[in-house]
Amino acid sequence: MSTLPDPIVIDLEQEGEFLTDDEPGPVRDDAATTDADDGDTDGSGSGVASRLATGLLALARRETTAVRTGARVLASERAAWLNASGETPAHLRAGLLNHRYSAWTSSREAETKSLEEKAAGLAKQADSLDRQAGQLLTGAAADPESAGGQAASLRKQAASLRKEAAEWRKQAQEASQRPYTGHLEPGEADLRRHRHRTARRRWAATAALGLAVGWAEIRIGGALLPALTAFGILTTAWAKGRFPGWRRELPDVPPLAYELTTGHPATSAEQQPGTAPGDTSSSFSVRDVTTPEQAEEALRRAILREGGDIESVTGGKQEPWGWSARVAFKSGSPDDLNDTQTYRNLITLLKLRRNGLLIEADPDHGDTCTVRMVLTDPFTPELVGPAPYRAPRSSSITDTFDFGVAMDVDPLAFCLAGLMLLMVADSGGGKSGVMLALAEAATSTCDAVILNLDPVGTGVGDLGPAITLTACMDDDLIIAVLEFLLNWCSARARQRAAHGWGNKWQVSPEHPAVCVFVDEWPQLSLTAKTLLIKLLLLGRKEAIWVYGGSQYGTKDYLGEAIGPKLAAKLLGSCRRVDVTELLGAGAVAEGYRADLLRAATHTAKNDAGQIYGVGLPGMPNRPIRYQVREISAEQAARLGAERAAAGLPDLTHTLTEAGLLDVWNQLREACSTAAGTGTRPRPEAPEILRTLHEAFVRASNPEHLAIGRIHDHLRAADPGRWGQWDEQEDRVRLSLAARNLKKELTDAGIELESTRLSDAKGKPTVYLLADVEEALATFG
Repeated sequence: MSTLPDPIVIDLEQEGEFLTDDEPGPVRDDAATTDADDGDTDGSGSGVASRLATGLLALARRETTAVRTGARVLASERAAWLNASGETPAHLRAGLLNHRYSAWTSSREAETKSLEEKAAGLAKQADSLDRQAGQLLTGAAADPESAGGQAASLRKQAASLRKEAAEWRKQAQEASQRPYTGHLEPGEADLRRHRHRTARRRWAATAALGLAVGWAEIRIGGALLPALTAFGILTTAWAKGRFPGWRRELPDVPPLAYELTTGHPATSAEQQPGTAPGDTSSSFSVRDVTTPEQAEEALRRAILREGGDIESVTGGKQEPWGWSARVAFKSGSPDDLNDTQTYRNLITLLKLRRNGLLIEADPDHGDTCTVRMVLTDPFTPELVGPAPYRAPRSSSITDTFDFGVAMDVDPLAFCLAGLMLLMVADSGGGKSGVMLALAEAATSTCDAVILNLDPVGTGVGDLGPAITLTACMDDDLIIAVLEFLLNWCSARARQRAAHGWGNKWQVSPEHPAVCVFVDEWPQLSLTAKTLLIKLLLLGRKEAIWVYGGSQYGTKDYLGEAIGPKLAAKLLGSCRRVDVTELLGAGAVAEGYRADLLRAATHTAKNDAGQIYGVGLPGMPNRPIRYQVREISAEQAARLGAERAAAGLPDLTHTLTEAGLLDVWNQLREACSTAAGTGTRPRPEAPEILRTLHEAFVRASNPEHLAIGRIHDHLRAADPGRWGQWDEQEDRVRLSLAARNLKKELTDAGIELESTRLSDAKGKPTVYLLADVEEALATFG
């Protein structure tokens, strides 16, 4: 049906005339002209009025025709809209699929909200139980034992509720990120039904609007409202007849609200703040976004600007500390985001917190990663919560203990049994605090004893009498303890065979596990390091487990490249080389960014206590940050006294079976005496001896090392001191280097002689590793 206006027909015989030479028009005679000139103006006035009337009549006919035409157009448009007869199959398909997706999204949001409400309710109950436990302990003067038991029970319930709440939160997060899988291409019957449903909805909406307008006209009364309604309809009809551009045209086919390939929401540039539709070159800050779709688009543009070839950015989610999203790459790798310059540029483009871009590679999909965009402190006190109360002898060393929380609210919970663990963190990184948290859990058990070793400090000594044996700041005692533990390993192997326990020790209150906490590993003497490394290799099967703490993770500080061999590793604020040494060359690119954590200062906590964990029983190996709950010194002292009063696990039975009870008692007496007299460690080795030993370590500990290679290492360590003879010929240079090395060793009081290898080519002068280690053994 044509919607053009009807042609306007003008009858020239009545409404106008053509003037030609043959028909020049009416001829006036002179008399008439003279009469007119004499003042008779009636004839001339009648002609003007006639022409004006004729023009107005023509205008009225033209506009009336426009109104009639517009009315037909309006009726046709309304009928097509009401019956949905103008929509093409493409329009109907998009509308139907988007309607299905909208219904599914509403259901998913309702499910997510319900799960989050359950988690919040459980967390609230847990907080209430913790408060009740605290009130019981505060007013426990009359019956502290009974109050302590009740408080322990309440806190155990609270911990269980928090664990359940974490599970609900995890389910809520999974539900919110669940992709749409209900896509089904509609057939002709589906499109026909959708057209009918659309028509019914439109007829119903129009009828409701008509009833509302009619009710208002009747309610208000008078002729004004009906007149305004009629005038509006008339004006619309006239405009549609007079101006063809005002007529309704079928809009473009709307895009789908989701991606067919992934099921995730489709990104739309029109939804992004401060950008033009279709613009992919400009980036914007995630600080300005308010929806997950905007956060996804901000991340997508930032990565594209840095040259990333990405397939999609999906799963946007607002977190307590910022935003997270999943990124899939077409080419390249998620590891590229951890490139130093790319990483810094992305933080600037997205306006994140310092070092606030965290990338977690997906272990199952090499082209995908989770990106966390951190705007605020990710570990608020409300998120981390207090450390749970553990009553004396209330658990087993084989139980799972809750130590903290991850950025995504997953608990940091693992078992201490069977672990040979290394914790690496700079001074101020929270290493001692994490060790104390582990030891606090171990002292709450009925089947494990704690040994505390520290060459330069007090280790986990805040737990006081809950520790079975302490050897601190005394190298001779530390060596004696380590030698005893190695002998005990051999005795336990015989016991294990006699009891028929198979290939690992069966832990029980009669045969407890031994948890050895060794802090400040690099400060151990060479002999102690050697014994400790041997214990790490032999102790696991015999339930003599070591939890070591160090500021460095490389072999030149640990004594051997033992770090990568240990099953469990915790990394706080440390060097990048420590990360790669312990976790492998690709660890940084995978997202293990312990090198970005900031150690505490005297006035600022920074990232102390935040760690990455690998090899923890029951925990996935994920490059995600965890926060360990802090155990204060006062809290540790109170818990230690409480547990000592309740009684520590007894070693008498198992040591008697091993034939080591007398030796153990002598060792305990020596440690107690040393603690009372304040015995100090032996003096530290001079720097020149430590540098010489380091040259052997870096050369993989050969039996001997020539002066030439030693000089290369000395020159790299101190170019000003040892590079002054570089202009000399090699023979002279090496002679001067050997002479000065001998002089420095002598000045430091070290008796260490070089040896000439007469049977080797060139008869080189060398130092022997055995001589260097023997000299080191006399120092701390």
